[in-house]
Amino acid sequence: MILRYLHVLAMAVFVGGQLVLAVAVVPALRGRDREALRAAARRFGWATIAALGVLIVTGVWMASRYDLWSSGTLHLKLALVVVVGALILWHLRRGAAHWLQAAIFLVSLVIVWLGLSLAH
Repeated sequence: MILRYLHVLAMAVFVGGQLVLAVAVVPALRGRDREALRAAARRFGWATIAALGVLIVTGVWMASRYDLWSSGTLHLKLALVVVVGALILWHLRRGAAHWLQAAIFLVSLVIVWLGLSLAH
């Protein structure tokens, strides 16, 4: 139960943070305070690193505990995690590419969907 709680909490930080940035922070600061926007993105970046660490540890632990390593759903979820990781690295190099932000968010939502289907 605690493993799943930590996993869901870290997912909420990762996906929820993306949503807050996309819906509130970026539109509010775009064209006004570029440095504040960068500072918010950097802070979110550090929170993302911590969340990803928790997601990896708890995800591996739960996959082992619930014997999910042979699940095709888990394999797809892990493949999409790699895709999100690659998109994040690409985004770090081309921060202004808004389509990358959208792609990261959409793939993250699919990962959440797959995670929910694994939980039941």
